[in-house]
Amino acid sequence: MNYWSSSSGRIELNISPEESSKGYHQGRCDDDIAELRQVPHIKKQLDALDPKLVAEELKETGGWDEIELADHQANLDRILWIACSDIAEEL
Repeated sequence: MNYWSSSSGRIELNISPEESSKGYHQGRCDDDIAELRQVPHIKKQLDALDPKLVAEELKETGGWDEIELADHQANLDRILWIACSDIAEEL
């Protein structure tokens, strides 16, 4: 497993190298992120995250506006995609 921490250190996830490669690659990753969200150890970690905290973390990236950040399920997709991309790029 690879340990990932958000830039502020307030969100931490453990994701395997294989999972990170599945969640971050060329082309659309939406379907793969949706599948990864159902992996038991990933689902458990994401389910434990406070919606407000996830939105605050994503807001710091500047990639989404307030309306977009109101959707917690989409935010979980976004934070997982960011974690996968960071891990995959480190490998």
